[in-house]
Amino acid sequence: MTTFCTWCCESTHLPIPTEKPGTMRSSLTLVGTLWAFLSLVTAVASSTSYFLPYWLFGSQLGKPVSFSTFRRCNYPVRGEGQSLIMVEECGRYASFSAIPSLAWQMCTVVTGAGCALLLLVALAAVLGCCMEELISRMMGRCMGAAQFVGGLLISSGCALYPLGWNSPEIMQTCGNVSNQFQLGTCRLGWAYYCAGGGAAAAMLICTWLSCFAGRNPKPVMLVESIMRNTNSYTMELDHCLKP
Repeated sequence: MTTFCTWCCESTHLPIPTEKPGTMRSSLTLVGTLWAFLSLVTAVASSTSYFLPYWLFGSQLGKPVSFSTFRRCNYPVRGEGQSLIMVEECGRYASFSAIPSLAWQMCTVVTGAGCALLLLVALAAVLGCCMEELISRMMGRCMGAAQFVGGLLISSGCALYPLGWNSPEIMQTCGNVSNQFQLGTCRLGWAYYCAGGGAAAAMLICTWLSCFAGRNPKPVMLVESIMRNTNSYTMELDHCLKP
């Protein structure tokens, strides 16, 4: 006579796989976590340098003056008796056309686009540390390609920057002897090097690490999990139905 164990066929006793509470699954490998961290660092470094007016240092009327692509610290204005006085404050140019040279206008647009692209990729990479299905192996490589483009744009902006050193406003600050790729009495600031360094790191290091950042495609892992669970259910039912 066959004995049928009804308890093992009830849905409450089937071994349904569940995740442990409080665990946070990541879609990134260990290398991917390092990639996400470096992506955030390079994006913040490049973007911060882009907004700070410390790309170029000089002096005018005995006061220190500094520039970026679209901002300036300390500028001359007409005072009483038509004499020039220096206003010691930092600010951006009143309009895009007020930027001293065409090269700096192009540098502003190109560098800004590169920084925005690096920030977007860095945000997605950080989210990938907390979300399981966000970044696959192929997606990580696509994001690395985007980082390469962003770093290339910022590098292009840094290369365009010296082309604006022959504008009258810059020449007044650099002893009237500056020219394209000739600083005169001025010197490059730390923000220029920081932007260029962040772009180089994004192009070389982050792009390479992104090739190993994502895990294996999720559909393959899902099929394997379903097959294992199906085999487990079959073995359990065979054991229950045995006489």
